[in-house]
Amino acid sequence: MQHYIGVDLHKASFHACAVDGRGARCWEDRFPRTEAGIAAFLRRCSPEVAVAVEASGPTWRFADQVLSHVGRLQVVDAARTRLKAGYAAKTDRLDARRLADALRRDSVVGIYYPPPALRDLRELGRYRVSLARSRAALKQRIHALLLRQGVEFPTVSDLFGRRGRTWLASVRVPGWAGESLTGFLRMLDEVTTELERIDAAVRTHGLRDPIVTALRNLPGIGLVLGLILRAEIGVIDRFPDAAHLASYAGLVPRVEKSGRRVHYGPLTKRGSAWLRWALTEAATHGLRRQDAVGHWARRLALRKGILKARPAIARALCVDILRVWPRTV
Repeated sequence: MQHYIGVDLHKASFHACAVDGRGARCWEDRFPRTEAGIAAFLRRCSPEVAVAVEASGPTWRFADQVLSHVGRLQVVDAARTRLKAGYAAKTDRLDARRLADALRRDSVVGIYYPPPALRDLRELGRYRVSLARSRAALKQRIHALLLRQGVEFPTVSDLFGRRGRTWLASVRVPGWAGESLTGFLRMLDEVTTELERIDAAVRTHGLRDPIVTALRNLPGIGLVLGLILRAEIGVIDRFPDAAHLASYAGLVPRVEKSGRRVHYGPLTKRGSAWLRWALTEAATHGLRRQDAVGHWARRLALRKGILKARPAIARALCVDILRVWPRTV
């Protein structure tokens, strides 16, 4: 490569530093993260340069803009690269310099760069989960408000079902509590309507995706979880075994080993939080499995407790995912 460029990316601007093959700085500058700033940066690039950029919120948009103009683009795991390359100080200029030098010495730890279509599918799954969480939060707020006002609840199985909503419409609470109740119910209706629309989109995408169809054969995985797992994992071939997939989800314990002493700590929780959530949700059904995994999971839950057993069941689910994931898609 002619140059190695490190980019420290922020919301409004980014700092770039270029070094040559011997590590000497060729140029460095700060650019606004606008179309004009990206164009000015690309004028200093060529097909003979390699670019390393830390993974952050605006990274994918930046990567899409520069990918076709450079020889190699590396999206970097900032924490692991800092440990591997000996990073110490934390300033924009020094981060860009050291990132460029780490790229030159091949000391960066890269992460998966998903294509735009896969990132869009991730947004669909995450939006659906966010809407479901918002609906649950609104229901909890309505419950709490009625309890604070001393309202006696009707004998219905679901307060937000047909009979329950009819009763809620007739409840009269004085003051701002009444205004809050009306507003919460209105927001609940809007979120429910939007959730129904997104559920239809999830069904459309999930039913025609062969990977989601294969994942739905596993216990505890339906259309929503299948779509999220498919989008968050992306390409299954980048994981040589289930242990690597579990590590990517942050479901493996921290290990400290020295001589004959081995200590297992809490889960690392390093990696995809959405993948970890989806695997943990699916693992709640592991206790009902009738195969060998289910018998093992029930024994583990009795011995360790369900909270400790659930991550272990999620790790076991990684084995099943690698087994059923279609390799010909």
